[in-house]
Amino acid sequence: MERRLSAAANTISFLGAQPSIEKLSFWEKVGYGLGDTASNFYWQMFLNFLLFFYTDVFGITAAAAGTMFLVVRAWDTGIDPFMGAMADRTHTRWGHYRPYLLWGALPLALLGVLVFTTPNLSTHGKLIYAYVTYSLIMVAYTFINIPYSALMGVISSNSLERTSASSYRFVLAYGGLFMVQGLTLPMVRFFGRGNDQRGFQMAMLVYGILAVALFLVAFAATRERVQPARQKAGAIRDDLKDLMRNTPCIMVCFIGLFAVCYISIRMGAILYYFKYYIGSYHFERRIAGHAFNCSFDSGSMASLFMALGTLGIIVGAAMARPLAQLLGGKTRAYILLMTAASALTALFYFIPSRQIILIFVIHLLISTLFAPTSPLLWAFYADTADYSEWKAGRRATGLVFSVASFSQKLGWTVGGALAGWLLAYFGFHANLIQTHQVQTGIRFMMSFIPAAAGFLSAIAALFYKLDDSFMVKIEQELKQRKREQPFKP
Repeated sequence: MERRLSAAANTISFLGAQPSIEKLSFWEKVGYGLGDTASNFYWQMFLNFLLFFYTDVFGITAAAAGTMFLVVRAWDTGIDPFMGAMADRTHTRWGHYRPYLLWGALPLALLGVLVFTTPNLSTHGKLIYAYVTYSLIMVAYTFINIPYSALMGVISSNSLERTSASSYRFVLAYGGLFMVQGLTLPMVRFFGRGNDQRGFQMAMLVYGILAVALFLVAFAATRERVQPARQKAGAIRDDLKDLMRNTPCIMVCFIGLFAVCYISIRMGAILYYFKYYIGSYHFERRIAGHAFNCSFDSGSMASLFMALGTLGIIVGAAMARPLAQLLGGKTRAYILLMTAASALTALFYFIPSRQIILIFVIHLLISTLFAPTSPLLWAFYADTADYSEWKAGRRATGLVFSVASFSQKLGWTVGGALAGWLLAYFGFHANLIQTHQVQTGIRFMMSFIPAAAGFLSAIAALFYKLDDSFMVKIEQELKQRKREQPFKP
């Protein structure tokens, strides 16, 4: 649990009355955030649609898809720290991290289209194709996303400004989430005209074009202001030793791992929940003598469900900093919000399938409560980069954020693999009427199973000790060191 703060420290930290605050412009925060809008065209397609695409459109089994997620993502997760260390050692006129936005945008877009392309191959050939294309796009995603994430640690030296930039980032990231969740299935229907294989391919092409444009905007709008204090060039193993002594960073990795497990399992189950449990829905009401009728198929219901949740997420993400101030700091806010969202998620199991309005309302509440935890979590990561420099005298922002990505991807790996394996365990077979056991299993994947991961994330946050007052002290001491020993390229 966070250390108790004095009233004076509370005033400084929560009201933002810190000395020498390095303000970021509105446009730079927006420009930085648009980079995560672009990233979410891929992340959200993977999170919300890829398992469903592989089982119901591409044509491989849920168990095979789950195993592939484990193998490919585990391998990709392992290269994250090396990507972070490489970015730290990159020196260009644009900085350490910004150039990767320029270099990686187009390859990522091309590979995204290939992943959602269904070749005319045997089942075995399709599985090989899926392994190859999915492996390549995960490398491309790592190449651009780790430097992008690390960029937040160097656009300002001020913890609260980074929290603000993180809020912008996640509001705009959730804009990408809103587009993916609300527009993907309509685009699949529009472009595919009954051919979902072509529909998914063309939808990913649209997202790829938009992503390239937004990554370029993020590159142009941002600047790298924080340089490490003068230090001898060290080996990667020295950075790794410093990292292993960075206890707050290790704790944040556990927080992030369980949080992404929560997201991966629940979001991966949504399309199955509506297609195989809720089904179509017919609404009929008579008001003032007039009959009102409308019908929704399962795809339309799922799109509306996800889009409504995204609206709650956008509102919640925008409230991250005010809630951190109101609830007594970033850590306490994270614990309370994650606990509340997880409790509601567990209750989701008990909602009957025909109580559509209640299903949507509870989902909206869950999304709004969960949303601020993401910007708070990434603000934790930026704080641990400062802590590492303060404690060890060496700054390795890219490595710290690569470890952040490592924990997120590990959670995604475990959650994605579990989603596929759980479907297989419950007896799922694509495009058939499901048994009661399968339907019950899908409901568990929407409720109790992700809720357990959410509670574990909140428990892990109890052991994170970098409170806002301590970060003020670290910021001031680092500035003093740099005045005494300025950076020399």
